[in-house]
Amino acid sequence: MQRKPEIRPMMPPAQAAELERQIAANTDAYFKKTKEIVQRYGDKTVTYAVFMRRPVIFCPRLMVEWLDRVSAARGVKFDIELLHEEGTWVGAGEPLLYITGSMAQLVDLETIYLQKLGAACVAAYNAYSMCCDLPNARFLAMDARHCAGAEMAEMMAYAASVGGRAARRDVGAAGFIGNATDATAHYFGNDKGFGTMPHALIGYAGSTLRAAELYYETFPGEQMTVLVDYYGQEITDALAVCNRFPDLANEGRLAVRLDTHGGRYIEGLDPQASYAVLERHVPNAIRQYRTEMELRWLVGTGVSAAAIYHMRSTLDRAGFFNVKIVASSGFNAAKCKVMASVAAPIDIVGTGSYLPDSWTETYATADIVAYDGQPSVKVGREFLLRKPGA
Repeated sequence: MQRKPEIRPMMPPAQAAELERQIAANTDAYFKKTKEIVQRYGDKTVTYAVFMRRPVIFCPRLMVEWLDRVSAARGVKFDIELLHEEGTWVGAGEPLLYITGSMAQLVDLETIYLQKLGAACVAAYNAYSMCCDLPNARFLAMDARHCAGAEMAEMMAYAASVGGRAARRDVGAAGFIGNATDATAHYFGNDKGFGTMPHALIGYAGSTLRAAELYYETFPGEQMTVLVDYYGQEITDALAVCNRFPDLANEGRLAVRLDTHGGRYIEGLDPQASYAVLERHVPNAIRQYRTEMELRWLVGTGVSAAAIYHMRSTLDRAGFFNVKIVASSGFNAAKCKVMASVAAPIDIVGTGSYLPDSWTETYATADIVAYDGQPSVKVGREFLLRKPGA
């Protein structure tokens, strides 16, 4: 779809100067030198094709918004033709968009606008994959503290929201319902980030139950998710909290979060007991080929499928059918797929490090494909040229 350049007022001089300073400081030197040459020997109207070398979910918004700011600062127009809708799956090597404008005004922008596109597209693909693999679970983006600063955190939140919506559209998945920080909550339609307590609060309180009491007294009326792995007594502490807050439990406003690290089993499980749990609930789960990692996710240490089933059955036996289970710790697309294969009773997945993970081939690339309307691209990139009639 052709995106016509907006007619926008010039940016205030001080803001424009600061933006130009940032561009100059963060752009590759050879682009800046090329800009000087073009300005000296004559400008041309060029068209850039932007693409990626792997399949992605298209996330152009942050890049386009930044280009709009630059056009306002410089008083120029860029024609941006988005070839796909936001949230669309795009194959490897397919052009994502075309940008047309003055070469002198575009050539020094490539470094920065590609940074705002590639990582978001890959993270959205990661989010989409997870949501499709566990369509009945809701997801929380808890990646902010794994990011290299606020700019990356914004890209990851935006990407998670786009990937989650795409999975909702394609397979009816619940998708991402929110994230952990206020600054980027708007991408999920929320005013604030989600979250109740870290391990630090439990250590401060001296017990899991006391931490829950402190939280409830400070934020009465809120839904509450309680971490239960701090003291290695996931079952004991979960039941203690449920018994202390039966109304929250019965109303479905209480959740327990399993975040047990990979160095131990949750309370009540060991290798033999873990196999027994799966044998009771999904007897065929371990009678098919499984890799070593898949077996670990099923019956190993940490937050395994056996651990989740063990917690669910314990809560149900005690009559707490409406208490939700939040699972976190090492959830990526592969682990989600394994959990789905055994119908693990997960209500919410908290994913942290995976959204900005798997950075292989995350880099967006741009090539000029036309100079003053004449098609021209380096040998081997002819697939980027506009198709006849397009």
